[in-house]
Amino acid sequence: MSQPPAFALDCIGRGLPVAATTSAIADKARRFTPLVVVAPPGTGKTTLVPPVIANNVPGRVIVTAPRRVAVRAAARRLAHLDGSRLGDTVGYSVRGEHIPGSRVQFVTPGVLLRQLLADPSLPGVSAVCLDEVHERQTDTDLVLGMAAEIACLRDDLMVAAMSATVDAQRFADLLAADIIEQPAPTHPLKIIHQPGPVRLGRFGVEQSFLEHMARTTARAAAQTTGSVLVFVPGRREVDTVARHLRTLADTPVFPLHGGLDAAAQDKALDPRSGKKIVVATTIAESSLTVAGVDTVVDSGLARVPKRDAKRGFSGLVTESAAKSSMDQRAGRAGRERPGTVIRCFTPAEYSGAKDFPTPEMFSTDLTQAALQLACWGTPRGQGLKLIDQPPDKAMDDAMDTLLSIGAVTQDGKATKTGKILSTIPADPRLARALVDGTAACGRKAAEVVAVLSDNPAGDIATDIASRNNTRRSRFHREVDRLAAAADTALAALPDHTGNTTAVTTGAIAASRWCGYVTGLAYPGWIAKLMDDGTWLLACGTRAAADGSIRRSHTGWMAVAAIGRTQKKGDGHTGAIIRAAADIDEDTALRLIGTTTTTTVTVTAGGITARQVVRAGAIELSSTPVKPDPADAVAALAEEIKTHGLGMFTFDAKATALRQRLAWAHTHIGAPWPDVSDTALAHTAEMWLAGELEEIARGTPPKQIRLSEPLRRLLPWPAAADFADLVPETLAVPSGRNPAIDYSGEVPVVKVKLQECFGMTASPTVTGVAVRFHLLSPAGRPLAVTDDLDSFFAGPYQEVRKQMRGRYPKHPWPEDPFTARATHRTKKRM
Repeated sequence: MSQPPAFALDCIGRGLPVAATTSAIADKARRFTPLVVVAPPGTGKTTLVPPVIANNVPGRVIVTAPRRVAVRAAARRLAHLDGSRLGDTVGYSVRGEHIPGSRVQFVTPGVLLRQLLADPSLPGVSAVCLDEVHERQTDTDLVLGMAAEIACLRDDLMVAAMSATVDAQRFADLLAADIIEQPAPTHPLKIIHQPGPVRLGRFGVEQSFLEHMARTTARAAAQTTGSVLVFVPGRREVDTVARHLRTLADTPVFPLHGGLDAAAQDKALDPRSGKKIVVATTIAESSLTVAGVDTVVDSGLARVPKRDAKRGFSGLVTESAAKSSMDQRAGRAGRERPGTVIRCFTPAEYSGAKDFPTPEMFSTDLTQAALQLACWGTPRGQGLKLIDQPPDKAMDDAMDTLLSIGAVTQDGKATKTGKILSTIPADPRLARALVDGTAACGRKAAEVVAVLSDNPAGDIATDIASRNNTRRSRFHREVDRLAAAADTALAALPDHTGNTTAVTTGAIAASRWCGYVTGLAYPGWIAKLMDDGTWLLACGTRAAADGSIRRSHTGWMAVAAIGRTQKKGDGHTGAIIRAAADIDEDTALRLIGTTTTTTVTVTAGGITARQVVRAGAIELSSTPVKPDPADAVAALAEEIKTHGLGMFTFDAKATALRQRLAWAHTHIGAPWPDVSDTALAHTAEMWLAGELEEIARGTPPKQIRLSEPLRRLLPWPAAADFADLVPETLAVPSGRNPAIDYSGEVPVVKVKLQECFGMTASPTVTGVAVRFHLLSPAGRPLAVTDDLDSFFAGPYQEVRKQMRGRYPKHPWPEDPFTARATHRTKKRM
């Protein structure tokens, strides 16, 4: 078979700065040397590098671009410059569209991922070229790691990465690659700041700010002969600004975002259309080139996926764009001639922005990535060289989700079901809902999943009806493809019954099957309307519904998309429902599942219990019931653990015993127990078991005497020696036994001085000398000593001199060492 004709590189690369690197790239390709090409947007790397490589390797070159619109545009442009028909030497593959090319095939990373999982050997492929790797999309990161692994096993496969930023060394280290850099000729840029009203409000970008952007753009278009490129964060903002501009500007206005069909995207990118205004999302930052632009109007905003780890959901969040993104947007104005950049935000907002976007791996849901890694044979990414390893918490949640739908085993390996779900071009939860939903309501499930896979907004049933009313479109092709995939999956799983309990097979009202299939995909997002107007999701999150969500007549809805806003407080949770479908309560409860629990509560007034029925975090009913004794005891123990022993009163006897135990624990150690507040609270179920049962039966806690329960803490058999080790009292020569106080740093005995006559050796407890507080006959302090011998030999005489006149009825002998000890007066002695 003869080799197809070489690409005409002179024609393709004419005027492109990256053409200066052609020889170096060709040399790397001939030797299959891994390569990182660094060049700014607009230098032609996407257009020229793939054909250069293709001319120097025997097989096909697969090129990934991060978005479908970029894939189609790149393929069409290369075929046009090569003078060939699209589908001959150049082709492309995106979800729902496949035009094969014999030499270069442009694809999205997701398409290549499925191709790798189907056949990792990539037969007939000599090079994999990954464009825009600096955007750090999760799919691109995974493809990069997998391709690097294959290249280690195949010496006839070249891997090339292309980046618009200079942070190329990390990619080069991963691939063991050489780096080729090509700067772009720069033209002067005039940067103007024209901030308007507040950019972000409760539901995202404020309408007044978008109107300000439209007016600013209209003025800019009137002052230039070139085209104007406007950057806003999402589809809704594109449509809004474009609509205003059509009434404000004489220049043709073209929207540009991933939701448009190919024809509409081609109109925006067509270089023959002359001066125009293109209102675009971030897809025009680096992966697409709009010809003739000399003015950029930038909102300074980006819509990015964010995972809320605390609440367990992911959604698109509008936030300030990174500086690198703002700089790339600005560079679009100076690609062909001196240009103007109008930033609709303040210099301070630019200075305060982060330098680079957060890699998607760290900010988004990883369920699909986790399944792909499991199917690759590297669960959780372990053993696969990735530019960054997935964060543990997000991966834990993803694996839990996959386990719940039967896609992985307990040790993280892909099951047969998981491998089949991975072949369906949708998130695993949507793939599972597609299969289960098809078993219940046929092709209708594919319609719902087609919408859920395509950044849904508003009411799902309304969206489906609108798309079905159009002529044959990408939506219909996607439905056909998903329906076929579901049939294939069901045939491969002969024992599959699916979750079909919520509905019966046959004709089902749209208001039911939209909610049913959506709920199948996201049972934790099924929500109930609360009294305060917010929606409580089964996963526990409260959210508000934005204006595009019609009010549910059932009080329940299955949520398909959640966003986050910066506004919280005043009843706002920061979570916004962007897309949803009505669902009836019966179906909702079947999909979520219900649990019945008894909640026991300890209050100052006693112990109460309620039987609570819940669907996830949604409370359905709460009925007072009689507390079960065991539950009451457990609730008391938990209350004590949480709030301490404050419900009890330690009388003098219990306090003294606790102090003795504490002394033993501190000065002897094991086996004597810790009796601190924390320790006692956490072991209450053990030493207070009987008393907790008494309280559960109605005895007030204040009536419980704690000395006996505390004795249960005495360790056996050491308890037999406790009275000797830490005595409760001390025998003094008078024959009495005053208590020993263990509340301080030393043991203390308070006793009348006369009761210690004849006592010379000071006693000790666990090696610590007892401190005597010697009292007058009236019980007033006279002296403090832990050495009676020294006291009687010296200071006693001064005390005797002062006290014998004050207390003449009591003995004050000159020789306390030989005097008779007493607590009585001389007469009663």
